[in-house]
Order: sequence, then C-alpha cells, then structure tokens
Amino acid sequence: MSFSKLGLSPSLCLPLARLGYERPTPIQAQAIPAVLTGTDLLARAQTGTGKTAAFGLPMIQRIVAKRDGRRPPFPHGLVLVPTRELAVQVHQSLATYGAPLQLRVTALFGGVGLGPQIHSLRHGADIVVATPGRLIDHMQRRTVDLCSIDILTLDEADRMLDMGFLPALRRIVASLPRTRQTLLFSATLAEAVVALAAEFTRDPARVDVSDGQVIASTVTHHLHTVAVDQKRAMLTHVLTQDAATQALVFCKTKRGSDRVGEHLEHAGIRTAVIHGNKSQGARTRALADFKAGRVNVLVATDIAARGLDIVRLPLVVNYDLPLVAEDYIHRIGRTGRAGRTGRAVSFVSPSDSSLLRDIQRLLRAPLERIAVPGFEAPTAEPLITTPERTRVHSRDTRFVGSRRPTGRKPRHGRAQTTRPVFSH
Repeated sequence: MSFSKLGLSPSLCLPLARLGYERPTPIQAQAIPAVLTGTDLLARAQTGTGKTAAFGLPMIQRIVAKRDGRRPPFPHGLVLVPTRELAVQVHQSLATYGAPLQLRVTALFGGVGLGPQIHSLRHGADIVVATPGRLIDHMQRRTVDLCSIDILTLDEADRMLDMGFLPALRRIVASLPRTRQTLLFSATLAEAVVALAAEFTRDPARVDVSDGQVIASTVTHHLHTVAVDQKRAMLTHVLTQDAATQALVFCKTKRGSDRVGEHLEHAGIRTAVIHGNKSQGARTRALADFKAGRVNVLVATDIAARGLDIVRLPLVVNYDLPLVAEDYIHRIGRTGRAGRTGRAVSFVSPSDSSLLRDIQRLLRAPLERIAVPGFEAPTAEPLITTPERTRVHSRDTRFVGSRRPTGRKPRHGRAQTTRPVFSH
C-alpha cells in the first residue's frame, strides 16, 4: 500500500519518498485515513512505529486545506508532548513534512529563552508543538492564542500522565475550542489513559496495532545480577564485550549519571551525559553528538526515555532499574525501532524481585538472567517467578576498538585483557 492510497495529497506524498518512506507502517495505515475524516482518535502503538507521521501528515493536510491560500493569524494545530527532546524531534518532523506546503511550525519548550519563541509566534505558526509547562508560560504572558485550534494531538499521553501533567493538560484543553478534533497517541492503554481519552475526546475511533505487546518482539531482555559496588566494572565489561557500536545507559539520579559518565571516560569510552541539571544547550549538543556517532555512549536519567529517536540503536542498559515497571517500557523503546533488532541489559539485585515481576507482566519476551563470571552477587531469592532461562555470558566476542580501558578491573581472577568496542 502506498501513502497516496491513504488519502494524502501528492504534495505530501512526494517528499515522503525522498525521506525514505516507502510504505506506511501499520499505525500510519490505520490512523491516517481516520484522522482525515475529522473524527477523534485514541491510538496505541509501540514506540518507534512511526506515530509522528501517523498524526502529523493528516494534521498538516487538514490544516492546509482550511488555509484557503491565506496565512492564518493564529495556529490551527497543537501537539502536546512530555519532554523537550520530544518537542524538538516532533517539530523537526512536522517542519520537514510540511516544507513543500510552506507550513510554519513553532516549538515551545523550557530550558531556553522565551524571546525567540515569542518572535516565531508573532511571525505566524500553523502548528505549535509544546511541552505543557512552557505552553502555560506563554498563555499567561498572552504571547500565544489558542482560539483557532482545530486539531489537538496528545503525544505520549501515558508519559504525560506519569509525569504529573494532568492538571496542566486540563488547563490547556479548557482554553481550546470545543469543536476541535482531538487525537491521543499512547504506547499503553492503562486505565488512566482511557479515562483521559474519555475526558478530552468525543466518541473517538480506536486504533491498536500493538498486538498486545508494548515492546517490539525484536528486542531481547537480559538480566545481570551484580553487587552495587561492582556495577561500574560490570558496565565497562558489558560495553567492551558487546559488539554494539552505541549504547544508551540509564541511571536513577543526576549525580549517578555524572559519576558513571566520568567512569566510562576514564575507561577510554567516548561518553556524553544528559539530565535535568544540564542546560538545554548542553543536552542538545550531547544528543547531537550521540546521533552523529561522535560519542558512543549516552548516559541519561529518565528524562531521555521519551523523545530519543536514534536510528539503529542496538543496546540499552539499565544501570539502575526504573522506579516503576512502565518506565522500563519507555526506556527500552529506544532500541528495536522500525523493525530492527535490539538488546536490553539490566543490572539487578535480589531486592528487585517485585519490580521485575511487574516488568515481566508487561512483556511477552522472557527476562533472561545471564551469569557473568566474577560478578555474581548473592541471591537470597529468585529474581523473577516467571519461567526464565539462565546461561553463562561468553567472553568470546568481536572487538573493533584499540584502546584498553583504564578504569576499575572486574574480579575475574585475572586482569581483563579484552579491548573495548567503543574506541576513539
């Protein structure tokens, strides 16, 4: 099936071919025709399946059709997202899709000055992509007018609820026209998400292409049991033994992220760190360096669990497990995107048993516990109660690097003689 058969205009379809979009993904094939009819929509799809195009392309077509050749004084489309990084990504995608139609897209998010954003709004915007907090800042300053919004999209709705944005969402939605079209996209359809849809939409069509899975079936899930004081050595071991070219490492705290980043740099692995205490400029540079391959490892707090679209990211490491099972889904969704294979590695202890059971309930694939010689931690109870496979991690792997890590050596009974995959 081609994009043109979904009802999209040739002016939108032609640029898609240049972007490498050969045929619609399942979420695009089902959502685009529904959105074009003007109906509200509640959609669930795994992360990395093309949701931005699924709502963005029909949104652009409907807005341009209403322009009637004239530039509207106020935006007609609004996309709400949970994080700054996702706002940047969605803004870039929509601007690219709409470039042949002279569509103007403005991104509003925190961590940067208001001035350039106000300037962009004054010069006209067809679509605004915003995080809830920064949009409310503009509403209070009366630098944005939402009286003409025809289409509202809530992207990553489950994450926005997790982050406590419900009061802000209610305040924003209350200021919008009641006759709008509302689209709600989510990786999960938990009770809270369904309740949100009932509050903000009217008789929505429902699209679900997840097949009951919240993570792509191409992702494998490995667990390494390790003592706390051995985690940094284990991380170095995993990164230097793995044949992956890049990895995203999640830590629980900002300070912990900085310490892990310093450790990896000392081990000769090119590393960048992003978290909430970093300026928006620093976060943007770190992400750009990672996407361009100038650094091999990106260490992050959960701020990066949504909004990172890294092509062919092969490995995600949970240095610390997330606080809730659902955040595991958000983190691991960074790998195995667009049908590619991916690998998730988590460092765990016996105290994580309850959380691991909750995570396993969300997955169809098994959490596979792998013993790494020299790193075994005492196990007081089974880590998970679901059937699992256990095997010993082989040290015979491929190497392409040349610089030996200089950080703390793992306790293998002898010095580690392998060379890191991640080289300068």
